[in-house]
Amino acid sequence: MNAVEIKDLYKSYEGGRIKALNGVNLTIADGEFVSIIGPSGSGKSTLLNMLGALDVPDSGSISVAGEDLNSSKKLNDFRSEKIGFIFQLHNLIPNISVRENVEIPMFTRKMSSGEMKSRALKLLDDVGLKDKADILPSKLSGGERQRVAIARALANEPSIILADEPTGSLDSKTSSKILKQLIDLHKDKNVTLIIVTHDMDVAKLADRVIEVLDGEIISAGDDSLIDSKINV
Repeated sequence: MNAVEIKDLYKSYEGGRIKALNGVNLTIADGEFVSIIGPSGSGKSTLLNMLGALDVPDSGSISVAGEDLNSSKKLNDFRSEKIGFIFQLHNLIPNISVRENVEIPMFTRKMSSGEMKSRALKLLDDVGLKDKADILPSKLSGGERQRVAIARALANEPSIILADEPTGSLDSKTSSKILKQLIDLHKDKNVTLIIVTHDMDVAKLADRVIEVLDGEIISAGDDSLIDSKINV
C-alpha cells in the first residue's frame, strides 16, 4: 500500500487569486523518507497540511495511509492515530506543562494517566528534556520547544510523520540528534517520513527529494519530471 496517493490536487485562496496547489500528482510509498523543498510561497506547506487533513482541496483526490481524505468523516481519529505532526512554530499549549503537552495525543487511546505520564517522560528523555517535564513551555528556548513538539509528534507511534522545518530553530548538534532520531524511527519501524525543509543538507538525507514551485511539483526525485529549477 502506498502511504500517499494524490491526483490532480488544486487549492487556491483569496477567491482563487492565490493558487497554492496547481494540479499536483504525487505517490509516496509506505515507509519511504521524502523531503519537500521549494522557495517560500511555493505551496510546500499547503501540501503538507493537505496530507495531514488540516486543510481541504478545492478539487482532486487525496489518500493517506489508506484513508480517503475527501470522503472520510473521521478525520480527527485519522490525525490522532496515523499522523505525527511537527510544526515549524511548535504549537505548544502555553498554560500546561511540557509533559502534559506531550500527553495530549494520547487521550484518544485507552491509556491510564500513569501510562501516559510514563510514555511522555520516556519521549522527553529521548529528546534530552526529561528534566524540564514539569515546567511551562514559556520557560524553554525555541530549540527546546521544538524538541518538545517532536516528542509530542511521536506520542502515538504514528505510521506517518509530517515535519515542517523540524530543525529550523535548532543548533547543529541538536539538529543532528533530532534528525537521527527521526531517521532511526523511519528505518526501525518503517515509518513514512515527510519533511518540508529549506536546508539542502537535511533534504539530501531523504530517499527522494520532491521539488515544488508555483504550486506544482517540478521534480519528484525519480526522473519522471523535469530537472530542478529551484534555488532554495
